[in-house]
Amino acid sequence: MTGGTGFLGRHLIPRLCRAGYTIRLLTRQPEHYSWLARYPRIEIVRGDLRADRIIHQAVQGCRFVIHAGGFFRFWGKPEDFQSTNIHGTENVLRAALDAKVERLVHISTVAVIGQPDPVQVMDETYPPNPVEPYQQSKLQAEQLALRYFHEHKLPVVVLRPGAYYGPMGEYAFNRLFFTDPMRGLIMQLNRGRYIIFPAFIADVAESVMLALARGRVGEIYNICGDSITHKEGFDIVCHEAGLFSFRPPVPDWLGIMTARVMEAIARLTQREPFWPLNLRSYVYNYWRVSNEKARRELGFVPTDFRSGARQTIAWYRAGKPDHLPELDC
Repeated sequence: MTGGTGFLGRHLIPRLCRAGYTIRLLTRQPEHYSWLARYPRIEIVRGDLRADRIIHQAVQGCRFVIHAGGFFRFWGKPEDFQSTNIHGTENVLRAALDAKVERLVHISTVAVIGQPDPVQVMDETYPPNPVEPYQQSKLQAEQLALRYFHEHKLPVVVLRPGAYYGPMGEYAFNRLFFTDPMRGLIMQLNRGRYIIFPAFIADVAESVMLALARGRVGEIYNICGDSITHKEGFDIVCHEAGLFSFRPPVPDWLGIMTARVMEAIARLTQREPFWPLNLRSYVYNYWRVSNEKARRELGFVPTDFRSGARQTIAWYRAGKPDHLPELDC
């Protein structure tokens, strides 16, 4: 398994453990993740996705591979996304092919769509049009995985999760819809009419288990909850957290101008800006995403956003622990 120490991995490892799997986990700095000691069925391999030889050794003898590792930021050099998300994925695919694994679950992202139609509901056949380096690298990695299926018969199942949120995460959706509002900052654009595509992190972990058991090889599955507007999302978070819900309208042009200024400063500081320009694709769009295929073929049942928000807020209120006791084996 790759990506086991990330946001998804922290929720997926306990499920794999409870299902009786022995896990071989690739991670760069295992000493930074003391919570791994809670899971006796984990064998740790030190390395990263760019270490071709180490990956080949790690995959040998495995029945399944879950490739959840990758580099995700809203700001960064294109070559950093390429080296991890594309070349790293190819290393995993080659190793899995050589090891003759029974199934490889590849974690992609709904964000490969890039520029969604403002009206159309998007299923897995909607043509991707990535607009920034992360999205572009993830689409190329996804296409590479499917090419290994078509050309080499590698049994690949591709999952495209939406925007992760939930306990033990603070970046991206969690920051915009939970961390910032709980600090008194809500950036509501277009009067809250833009549409988001949230994916409760426990649901994403469960979808991997479903894909291992039921996913059709060579297929793509969107994994997310029902799409809601920004206003609906903020209304729910503010209500469940007991926050003052006043939201001054922020015009689109002001958000873009602010991002450009922050990016100019970031080029000097070499630190990711608070409001990166690449957020445009995620925030200034109508993400009407269909999860019907995953419901029908995998038995996927997404968590209602209010319930997911309630669990996320409880984690914040508990002091943001790096481990949840209920996730123990």
